[in-house]
Amino acid sequence: MSTEENPAAAPRSLAEALRGRDDVSLAALLRSRPDLITPVPTDLTQLATRAGTRASVVRALERLDRFTLQTAQALAVAPDPATYDELLGLLAGDDGDPAVSAALPHSLDTLREQALVWGPDNRLRLVRTARELLSPSPQHPSPTGLGPTVREATAGMSPGRIQEIVATAGLPSTHDPVSAVAALTGLFDDPQRMSALLDQAPSESVEVLERLVWGPPYGQVTAEPAARLRWLLDRGLLLPTAPGTVVLPREVALRLRAGRAHRTTEPVPPPVEAATAHPPQVVDATAAGQAYTALATVEELLKDWHEGGPAVLRAGGLSVRDLKRTAVALDVTEPVAAFWVELAYAAGLLASDGEADERYAATPAYDEWLERPAGERWARLATAWLAATRTPGLVGERDAKDRTLSALGPGLDRSAAPEVRHRVLTLLAALPEGAAPAAESVLARLRWERPPRVVRTGGAAPAGVRRAQGQPAEGARGTAVRAGTGGHDAPGYPGDGGRGTGGDGDDLRSRLARWTLAEAEMLGVTGRGALAAHGRALIGAPAPRRPKAEPTGPGDKLPVHHRPAPPPPALSPAEQAGAAAAAARLLEPLLPEPLDHVLLQADLTAVAPGPLERPLADMLGVLADVESKGGATVYRFTPGSVRRALDAGQSAAELHAFLAARSRTPVPQPLAYLIDDVARRHGHLRVGAASAYVRCDDDAVLNEIMADKRAAGLGLRRLAPTVLAARTDPAGLLEGLRAMGFAPAAESAEGDVLIARADAHRTPPRTPPEPVPDGPPVPDDTLLAAAIRAVRAGDLAATAPRKPVGGEAAGAGPGELPRTSAADTLATLQAAVLTSETLWIGYVNAEGAASQRVIAPIRVEGGFVTAYDHTADEVRTYPLHRITGVAELAE
Repeated sequence: MSTEENPAAAPRSLAEALRGRDDVSLAALLRSRPDLITPVPTDLTQLATRAGTRASVVRALERLDRFTLQTAQALAVAPDPATYDELLGLLAGDDGDPAVSAALPHSLDTLREQALVWGPDNRLRLVRTARELLSPSPQHPSPTGLGPTVREATAGMSPGRIQEIVATAGLPSTHDPVSAVAALTGLFDDPQRMSALLDQAPSESVEVLERLVWGPPYGQVTAEPAARLRWLLDRGLLLPTAPGTVVLPREVALRLRAGRAHRTTEPVPPPVEAATAHPPQVVDATAAGQAYTALATVEELLKDWHEGGPAVLRAGGLSVRDLKRTAVALDVTEPVAAFWVELAYAAGLLASDGEADERYAATPAYDEWLERPAGERWARLATAWLAATRTPGLVGERDAKDRTLSALGPGLDRSAAPEVRHRVLTLLAALPEGAAPAAESVLARLRWERPPRVVRTGGAAPAGVRRAQGQPAEGARGTAVRAGTGGHDAPGYPGDGGRGTGGDGDDLRSRLARWTLAEAEMLGVTGRGALAAHGRALIGAPAPRRPKAEPTGPGDKLPVHHRPAPPPPALSPAEQAGAAAAAARLLEPLLPEPLDHVLLQADLTAVAPGPLERPLADMLGVLADVESKGGATVYRFTPGSVRRALDAGQSAAELHAFLAARSRTPVPQPLAYLIDDVARRHGHLRVGAASAYVRCDDDAVLNEIMADKRAAGLGLRRLAPTVLAARTDPAGLLEGLRAMGFAPAAESAEGDVLIARADAHRTPPRTPPEPVPDGPPVPDDTLLAAAIRAVRAGDLAATAPRKPVGGEAAGAGPGELPRTSAADTLATLQAAVLTSETLWIGYVNAEGAASQRVIAPIRVEGGFVTAYDHTADEVRTYPLHRITGVAELAE
């Protein structure tokens, strides 16, 4: 006989329900609620207890989709236990809803899988903690807007008053309050009798009910209620709960709602709509262009910090002034600059140097990154962005202590960020190739999949009071506490329209999704809003489905199903590496090929019509200054830039040869003259350390320096006809002489010319910042199998029936360790070796942790017992002095 036909066979507790599950079902539970496996429970009773704790239940409820959460909310206001038909009626209403009927089995299976609901379909029970969180009360109104039942509302009412209500409602009097309340409940539950009662109600009374029906259900009345309220109070359609406060009973509200627990039931997820459509080739090309820009921007950022970047604030992070300077150097807005800085940091290319005067600088990994092909360099940036929990969009907002959040500083981690980024890209991958989604439809889908958290407050009754008196209410669903909604309205990086006050609010996922769409476009994962082929490969998405007809246009939607496709499982590190490699291979052919030449012009400029090969770009970056960027980069040659190349060890002949070899046009005469003129004067003066000195073979030049008034601050004095000494240091002397129009060169203590290369400042080897996990990690299959085996073995030890010893059980109760004397323990173990019996023992390990075990002793000698441990599924040896007691198992 099934549990449907025999209620006595139904499980009496969640622990019993878990014992009836197979290993696959237990693995699904532990995978969906990984906090239950940390640490591994000793048995199924402990697993059930842990699954019912408030923190674990809240975490599980927050990860339900909207309809599954509505199912749990409906169960919280249903009878306990409830039947499947009662639950369906609360969700679908009296008229029924085919979409609800189709979606309810899946939602109920989800709640059962996560151990939030247990029992067969004729005795469905919501775990007690979830019922307490979701059930209505005066302090915490239900999300359904329903109030207490008639029985709950009349708990403190006098029997005489109950009988008066029963009589006024047209019901026969009863002999006790319990039957009177049951009769009144039966009246409200009967649609026909309830309709007949409401037909008698004055229109003003019906208006009061209509204002309360969708909640909040509480209202306030004076000592002398108006006639419209008195009519309702006399018939129990409103019941007093406290002096001056009344409530609409749940049964009445459900009749007025046509049986629905929610005003709007959402069994089907909102579709993701395609706003625009582009040819896939255009999308890929646009995204590749953005990817190349991303690489160039990161290189430019770290080149700007080549010799040491901005100082680290005492509290960590970049100062507002340094962020502004970085934004100006990159020619972007400050929020966008914060994104590029955080991206380089997440990829391990940027860190603090850890010196006493701590500054930011490139890491040694940056030099390795520069040597990789462009596709691989982009894949490293994109992979780091996808997994990072640091959220650049929060830069500029304030934390809970009213401190400004700075780029590279603390307080930017949001553990939900990786999951939201991956989910947004997965939704984009579900669209046809080239289709760009409407942002609001993506946000609506995410809100359905993970509804924003609503924090309850205790101010429900006053809102209902105003409604009962006929005044407008502030809202039908209570107050949702929302914190700061900050953001940045910057070109290419949309925000939420204002600065926040430090909190994330209950819609953080929506903000993360908006930032994801903007950041994916800047990084080149998407092009024109649509997911590119290399972006699809980055998340391991399957091959795109191609539409049979023309590409979708604005307003087209994905096919609607009763249930959404489950999100793909998270990629393992090996799978992520493979996906990144595949994305790099797809992107590489789309990136422009580096050029090995420039075009020299007569106005002392050089035009690079595209990206340059690294040796050419590095050399040109020393020899000339960047004047403008874009599709073509313009470099300008100046005396200072040429001197910089000479300081780096180049000669005039080498510069002429370099330009002649790398230019597709002849070297202009003005440029050749500029190089020769700067080289002729370069190194004519020599500066060394005395504090500092100047030497020159031409004493006339030294005389000229001594006569110049601008040299007064250098503290020069002649030591010899060709040598001047200075009070300032060599670097200051070099700058002073160059400001006077000379071209000195530095020399070493041996008299050799020092080559002033722009030595790169690097940090010690650094690892990228670790993402902040969003709760315990999902266990892998190996850990799940071991945990389930341990839990079942522990449950066997805890629930195995024991033979009584001396008329009393060996253990005082379930879960308690057996207690026997040392002599009895030794004798029982020795006898079990001879008879091959299985025993139940209590054991305390070296750390003092107690456990129960079921063992089959093999031998007892030297103060140890060797046995096959059914709990661990292996042969183990235990010291006898650590065994608290032993008992034989019943047949």
